[in-house]
Amino acid sequence: MGKLKRFLLIGSVTMVILATLLVLIGAYWSQRLVDTPLQVTEQPVLFEVMSGMHAKSVLQKLQQQGLWHHSSDVSYLASRVWANPQHLQAGVYQLQPGQTLTQFWQQLAAGRQHQFAITLVEGQTLSQWLSLLQSHDYLKPIDLAPENLGEAIAGASAVKSLEGLLAPDTYHFFAATPALEILRKAYATQQERLQSVWQDRALDLPYTEPYELLIMASIIEKETGLSGERDVVSSVFVNRLRTGMRLQSDPTTIYGIKDFDGNLTRAHLRESTPFNTYRIDGLPPTPIAMPSLASLRAAAHPATTDYFYFVADGSGGHVFSRTLEEHNRAVNRYQRGMN
Repeated sequence: MGKLKRFLLIGSVTMVILATLLVLIGAYWSQRLVDTPLQVTEQPVLFEVMSGMHAKSVLQKLQQQGLWHHSSDVSYLASRVWANPQHLQAGVYQLQPGQTLTQFWQQLAAGRQHQFAITLVEGQTLSQWLSLLQSHDYLKPIDLAPENLGEAIAGASAVKSLEGLLAPDTYHFFAATPALEILRKAYATQQERLQSVWQDRALDLPYTEPYELLIMASIIEKETGLSGERDVVSSVFVNRLRTGMRLQSDPTTIYGIKDFDGNLTRAHLRESTPFNTYRIDGLPPTPIAMPSLASLRAAAHPATTDYFYFVADGSGGHVFSRTLEEHNRAVNRYQRGMN
């Protein structure tokens, strides 16, 4: 073999070896790239993938939000080789500290979206709940007129008002869930709770239907936040209903006052409204808040007492009385500061 041929052969082998080394180095480096953690340092970060986005545009958005500091073009090529970023699902995802680019693509392909939670608090009103739902960034707002809301949630059921008919609880959802769906779940849950409690209620209660028990539960919910008092408060109102006394509940009266400013006056107590239980007999026409399961149970199982009155004791609880004379003494002591 001549020297030239030998030189050319050695040169060709060398080029092949160099090319192979470059390919191996490139493969190694690109694999290291997709195994690099995202720039999520201490706390999880929410990241939204819009419908129609592909891997390269997702990488560009990661860069824009400071979550990825490498070239989107190179990262895209490396991802195509090692991570196969296909079939990415739109949604909002929670990125964790230490999560690699490969794990990120796997998360998007599997559609493992972040699950949000919203707590609808007992004792609040429908109006308060609607404000909370409408203001949530990741819920689709309700675009129905108030008069159509009941039918949309309860279906063909005839409801006087949705007040009280929705269950306080923590509800979980994915981004872009309609707020109406949360309310439908809350309605179904409250129906189940109410029917279960109604079937298990004490005998001889002064209610003719579950809805009346629901109304009472809402009053109990507004009157006390102490779990140990609910059944006693319930007994006061049951005793009053049984003897024909008016409920005289401040929360019911307040519910019927438009634009209540927080100051309940004697004029308010004299005002004739469907909810002023100082002026009407029996129960108000609808619940006045969303009652918890505990208050439903208290309405269904009042304590056995001979109490007809109670007054706040200033520490979150109440003093219960059998007679008006006892009650007046309690009012003087705890409300007026008179011994």
